[in-house]
Amino acid sequence: MRVIKNEQRLGEVDVSHVKIDAKSRDDIPQILRGIQYLYSNEEIHDRLFSALEKAIPSDVDKTNGRPGMSLWKIFVLGILRLNLNCDYDRLQELANQHKTIREMLGHGIFDEGYYYELQTLKDNVCLLTPEVLDEINQIVVNAGYKLLKKKKLPP
Repeated sequence: MRVIKNEQRLGEVDVSHVKIDAKSRDDIPQILRGIQYLYSNEEIHDRLFSALEKAIPSDVDKTNGRPGMSLWKIFVLGILRLNLNCDYDRLQELANQHKTIREMLGHGIFDEGYYYELQTLKDNVCLLTPEVLDEINQIVVNAGYKLLKKKKLPP
């Protein structure tokens, strides 16, 4: 599992440059803006992916077998699933059909044929255990307080 690709392919947009509709009152763009902020802030990004690496089962050999979903994709899809309170069928529809979400997942114009299978989503998004999500939650809450220039909460 990879955190996120190091090099972009032709037609891909860096996550920090994905255009999100600022006028939309829907919850998806709001969630994506938050995810984009976490990705763009290097300090938060590093702590976030340190926590996400704990989601990789210890018995998984990262150098052998078929490639799994990157931790970034697992994170984005997991956050969407939790915040939208949606089932895996809706998550699959969003991952396969929503342009902005696909850009946030790292897909470009040449990935139009890439399709997320339902079982792949279930197998990967469930790796975000309550313990990993609690750690991510603390990182996000502290980042929010720092962003709002409020007093940092004790650990």
